[in-house]
Amino acid sequence: MLEWKETIQDISSRLTELSTRAPDTLRGFALVAGAGANTNHLGAKTRELIALAVAVTTRCDGCIAFHAAEAVKLGVTDDEIAEALGVAINLNAGAAITYSTHMLDAIDKLKQE
Repeated sequence: MLEWKETIQDISSRLTELSTRAPDTLRGFALVAGAGANTNHLGAKTRELIALAVAVTTRCDGCIAFHAAEAVKLGVTDDEIAEALGVAINLNAGAAITYSTHMLDAIDKLKQE
């Protein structure tokens, strides 16, 4: 397993460098990242639970590190996290099932050619 605090520190230091080379990109990212907080329709905890599930489905260690840290700060419970991760597991399985139907379609069509 990763050292999550080190992951946050490593990414943060490289983002500082990237922000000097591509400031508009990082400003745009920050604008998108903060958009939900501006409307606050879902609330910070719900947004973080969604972020945790998405981080798992996208397999992004940096996203896991940053959003896990934020979830801890917000007091997200272990049960809430487990439920969000259950959604991620379901979606990954659902995607595999959906793409399995694509594979069957491809096989059928290729056999016909």
